[in-house]
Formats: sequence, structure tokens, C-alpha cells
Amino acid sequence: MMSILKDFVKLICGNFDNSEQLKELNNKNIFDYPYAEHVNNICNDKIVNLPADFEGIFIVEESYYTINGKTRNLHHLFLFVQENEDVKLISYEIPEPYNKSNFIYDNIEKLDYHNLKVSEKFEPAIYKFKNGVWEGGSVSMFSPTTKFKLFEKFSEEKLEVSEIMESNGKKTFGYDIPIIYKKIV
Repeated sequence: MMSILKDFVKLICGNFDNSEQLKELNNKNIFDYPYAEHVNNICNDKIVNLPADFEGIFIVEESYYTINGKTRNLHHLFLFVQENEDVKLISYEIPEPYNKSNFIYDNIEKLDYHNLKVSEKFEPAIYKFKNGVWEGGSVSMFSPTTKFKLFEKFSEEKLEVSEIMESNGKKTFGYDIPIIYKKIV
């Protein structure tokens, strides 16, 4: 049963960027789109006090978005668990003393499982396998007026990520075209 989760995580771990997509967009005279990188690493080895029967996989996701010469770092701690034939993503708060900028796999020494806190704002995402592609997402209300919409598709060829943040119904972050990441390492 765990092979589904391991196969899923294998797809999304590694170093990815959207340089191919960016070239295609620039050839179409679209220049207001970010160069984006994802560095995803399993980090169970950095977490102490995991329960003996723990079957989930924690991942540090390092995200970098560069547009107009400025790079924005946005890092996360996610737990992936298998639920029947599906995979569930649960977001965790960045543990102290780290923040969304310096929470980098290579910087992490040890985290205590008992101190990790599930994000109350993020609605867990469910991924289903359809026609050779994992797809899924969620809609989260970060506040009464702030909505976050996530939709992703994962395959051997690419990671397709659509993230939209809206405040009072107006987009404040995200792009109409999903970011297409391809593995570089």
C-alpha cells in the first residue's frame, strides 16, 4: 500500500524550474511571468520522535519566484499521507526558529515531531491518479476575505502548479497560466 505514496513522492522530489515554459512565453511576447524554482526534499530524517508506526512523508518545499530582477522565497513543510488510493497533502506551520525564507533543507538541524503544528488555514489537498497523472488541490480561506486556490497535476514529465490568492475577490498573487516545472536534477 505504501508504494503509492512512495511513487507519488518520487515524482515531486528533486530540483525543478520553469525555464522551458518561460522561453515559450517570451517567444509569445509574454514577459510578466516569473522564473520559478522548486526544491523538494524528504525530511523525515531530520525529525525526531516520529511515532514507530508513522507512515507519512514530510517534505521541505523551497520555492523561489523571480520577476523583474527580484526573487521571493516561499518555503513550506508538507506532510504527505496515503488514503486508500489517494494521496493527501497536509500543510504545517514553519517551526521555530525558522521562517518562510530560511526554512531550507540544508539549514535544518533537528525538528521535534511533537512541536510540529498543522496549519489551521490550509485546507488539505487530495490528489487522485487519473490517466497517468496525479491531480488535485484545495481551496482554503486564510481569512474571511482571503482565499487561496491550489490545483496541481504531477507526472513523470512535469509538475503543473496553479496557485491563486484572492483578497475580497481580487487576485493578489498567482498567474492565469499554471507554472510548468520540469526536473533539472
